[in-house]
Amino acid sequence: MLNQEQREYLLTKAYNAALRAGSRILDIYNNSDDYVIDIKSDHTPITLADREAHTLIKEYLGQTRIPLLSEEGRDLLYEERRRWDLFWMVDPLDGTKEFLKGNGEFTINIALMSDNQPVIGVIYVPYIQKIYFSDREIGAFRKEPVAPDAKAEYDYATIFDQAVRLPLTQESNNPPVVAISRSHNTDETFAHIFRFKKQYPKAQVIEQGSSYKLCLIAEGSVDYYPRTSFTYEWDTAAGQAIIEAAGGTICELSMDQEGEALTYNKLSLHNPNFVCRNKFMIK
Repeated sequence: MLNQEQREYLLTKAYNAALRAGSRILDIYNNSDDYVIDIKSDHTPITLADREAHTLIKEYLGQTRIPLLSEEGRDLLYEERRRWDLFWMVDPLDGTKEFLKGNGEFTINIALMSDNQPVIGVIYVPYIQKIYFSDREIGAFRKEPVAPDAKAEYDYATIFDQAVRLPLTQESNNPPVVAISRSHNTDETFAHIFRFKKQYPKAQVIEQGSSYKLCLIAEGSVDYYPRTSFTYEWDTAAGQAIIEAAGGTICELSMDQEGEALTYNKLSLHNPNFVCRNKFMIK
């Protein structure tokens, strides 16, 4: 169990790491000649921004002496990582497709995992200068504007100065607002939305890229988000920390039935289908 002093130190490190990575990512984003696109073994794109953000975060969080599991360092053997009781789960650039499309809908995701559950989460949206962060013991927060900073070294008090607690709303939206992926929907996604709209005929459906959807759930501007296409644990860990600290849920979805909260550091790092609900949309 982490004490308060340890949690404050580690949240501060994650926050500053996200701002530093965001600075480098935006440098590359604003100069398309530097993208250097390759295709990974799972047929998804990887850019120079992914690689450099990974290296930057890994080196900065290395100061904590806590192991790190990252999308761009995914080849760690299960036999090595399964004994970790504390580790970082990182997606250095979530929404690579949105990055390549130039729509600004990409994030940096950093979660601290304790006993394979996310206890601290940071999601930074550098293009719109919003940062979301949480500590399971004290809640979830949003702060804006927060500019990318290649030398970020903010202290704990500064991080919380003018940050607002999540959720921002006092009830669910009427009609409900449903988010779906901008780039990764399936026929099952649309069938699920069809069934949801039978219960809520006036529900509004919006498309949004990256883990920013999870932030919108936490703040209450979106009520419901089903995901029926491929994701990894690093896509959801930070978002789960923030959603749960804001009173919401992110649960497995099987045959249209909602199950337990997502679990982490499995033999396979793939997530099952899942569904997110904000604090006021809990079943």
